This record gives sequence, structure tokens and C-alpha cells, in this order.
Amino acid sequence: MSEQFNIIGGVSIAVLTVSDTRTMETDHSGELIRKLVSDQKGMEVVDYQIVKDEVVDIRGTLKKWLEEESIDAIIITGGTGIAKRDNSIESVEPFYEKEIQGFGELFRHLSFTEDIGTRAMLTRASAGTASDKAIFILPGSRGAVRLGMERLILPELHHIIYELKKHVHPRS
Repeated sequence: MSEQFNIIGGVSIAVLTVSDTRTMETDHSGELIRKLVSDQKGMEVVDYQIVKDEVVDIRGTLKKWLEEESIDAIIITGGTGIAKRDNSIESVEPFYEKEIQGFGELFRHLSFTEDIGTRAMLTRASAGTASDKAIFILPGSRGAVRLGMERLILPELHHIIYELKKHVHPRS
């Protein structure tokens, strides 16, 4: 990680909570993401928003952040269920230039084996890249956030950003 960290520097993260009911005071999942990031060396949260579970609101925030050169990663929590009001996946996945399929697969596997059993099949955690940024979509529960952040995102985020930012030299 040290070589990668030297090349990319710190990792700047934007956090988006998607919820029709959460406020800054009651957004425990967004708070947990911010705390876990702040505990990491070389990572910081540079923006944090809460939006209603509306496609236009989610996409509006995402578009703004994708244009911000200073943001390296976007972590979204909430709106991932199968109810009609759950719109995070449908709002964000069309922006992916590349999907990171292993993230959702590993998240569901860990959820099944370590946490919620067969209910894991309803988990629509997702990740991808767009505009040289990593995007992660996590369910809204604190348990899901902790699992995704501690077991998957934080251990690999420097490497993911390194891969997105490194220069590819044309073959001779």
C-alpha cells in the first residue's frame, strides 16, 4: 500500500445517505461511514449529503460529485431494498463505466455466512467506477455499513483508487 499511497496521496470520499426519513441527527449509518473513514490513515470525508429516495435527487448529487476532481470515491447508503421506494441501484448503476461485480457478490456472501442468513439474497449492494471514481452502494442498516466498510471497502480502497488513477502507457 505504501507505493500506491505515495502515488495517489490521500483518498477523498463523498458520503450520500438515501432516505425518506433520516436527518443529520438520525442518520446513524452515514455517521458510521464518516467515523470509519476518519479512523483511517490517508482518507477523509470531503462531502456528506442526505437526499430523499427519489431518482432525480440521487442522480443530481451523483452528477455533481462525478464532476468534482477532488473526490476519489463515493459511498452511498440506503435505498437498496426491493420495495418500490428503493431507488439507489436504479439511479446509480446507469452511470457505471465498469461494474465491480465482486463487491456485491462478496457482500452477499459475507452477509449470508456471518450475519443474516438467507435474507442476504435480497441484498442489492453494488459497486462500479465512473469518471475515475469508485462508487459503492450499501444497504442502510448499520450492520450492513459496518460489514461493507470494514471487510470490503476500507481494506481495498487505496488499491482501487490507485488502479483508477495510474497512467496506462501504450504498448510499443
